[in-house]
Amino acid sequence: MSLGSALTACGGGDSGTSARAKPVSRADIDKAMKTPTELTFWTWVPDIRQEVALFEKKYPAIKVKVVNAGQGVEHYTKLRTALKAGTGAPDLAQIEYQAIPTFTITGSLLNLAPYGASALKDRFVDWTWGQVSGPGGEVWAIPQDTGPMGMLYRKDIFDTHGIQVPRTWDEFAAAARRLHKADPDVYLTNLAANEPAAWHGLLWQAGAEPYTTSGKSSLSISVDDAVSQKLGTYWGRLAKEGVISTDPDFTDGWYAGFNKGKYATWLTAAWGPAFLSGSAKSTAGKWRAAPLPQWDASKPVSGNWGGSTTAVVKSTRNPIAAARFAQFLNSDPASARMFATKQFFFPATKALLADPEFTGGASAFYGGQKVNALFADISGTVPASFQWPPFLDQAATDWTETVGKSLAGRTDTVAALGAWQSRLTTYAEKQGFTLKGA
Repeated sequence: MSLGSALTACGGGDSGTSARAKPVSRADIDKAMKTPTELTFWTWVPDIRQEVALFEKKYPAIKVKVVNAGQGVEHYTKLRTALKAGTGAPDLAQIEYQAIPTFTITGSLLNLAPYGASALKDRFVDWTWGQVSGPGGEVWAIPQDTGPMGMLYRKDIFDTHGIQVPRTWDEFAAAARRLHKADPDVYLTNLAANEPAAWHGLLWQAGAEPYTTSGKSSLSISVDDAVSQKLGTYWGRLAKEGVISTDPDFTDGWYAGFNKGKYATWLTAAWGPAFLSGSAKSTAGKWRAAPLPQWDASKPVSGNWGGSTTAVVKSTRNPIAAARFAQFLNSDPASARMFATKQFFFPATKALLADPEFTGGASAFYGGQKVNALFADISGTVPASFQWPPFLDQAATDWTETVGKSLAGRTDTVAALGAWQSRLTTYAEKQGFTLKGA
């Protein structure tokens, strides 16, 4: 679907004016929240009825129908299909940070600013608010969880081989070569050749600005600029030398790799510690956590991988109730805490990240380390300027078929970045975007 047809199909966008729309009155909000209403909420979050029940208890007139419409591509495909058909769309939907531009570009999301959302800005980590807000003061969604990136590592393997926790990427590369030479069955890390999300997180840490949008149709694509090429040169060389593995992640072989000690580190996000403790139980007590290695050790910085939001679909017939539900679900202290302690989501609220009850927990899987405290500190080092493209699916597919393929095949990753750039540029032009700098 081209940009023009997409805008037409979804009713167009009004980001230039909606942020300045007159705020909804307190009287209208109070009336709406006392009016019997049913909201439909599409989400993949397990057991989210617990959090929803808190909202329904406070606003007994509002009932929320929770629907699991799938996850990832399946979820978004169903949502786009319903939006295009003009029927069957939910009132609210779970949307990952990286997918928000895909729906704002078509004017499919309700600007929550007139419904009081702007007042929540200071409750959330700065960079998360940058992911959900627009240049005109729009608020397209409410942050729910995050994925600041760090490094999980096998302390026992490091100790056996006399490896110190690498503080810089140069130290990391030296350790990768040393470890694999000493034990050819072990790799310092696995950079999955099918995981564009991890690559984007590393781009984010490196200070890249791969996508910059302006308005509805102006776009800059820079996935092979100097910063990206630095990343491509670094990882491409390690892959070509064979001192890191590039196994596809979240597969049987990948899980087995963790359990048998094939990977000495996992460059992952704040959701990774809980995930790994359930997937590699045989290695309990052997892992520790640390920040990502740095390009400049004097200026600690990280990227983000994952996390999602609650957004209101513009076609909702109950905008006030839906907007207030999205806000309550993610900013109410009891609800936010429940996400962190029941679903083990990593928080987006400043209050939880500073709460000793959350950060002070010691994990036996990580040798008694206070892993939440470490990632809470890392969250404060994620830059707020990173943007996503309005066609994420295409960017991810093209990455896998170019950069990912080069890593797996040990070919020229820098050349692959150029191919990725070319494919995205061609796609964007065909969709009707005006490319800045092209």
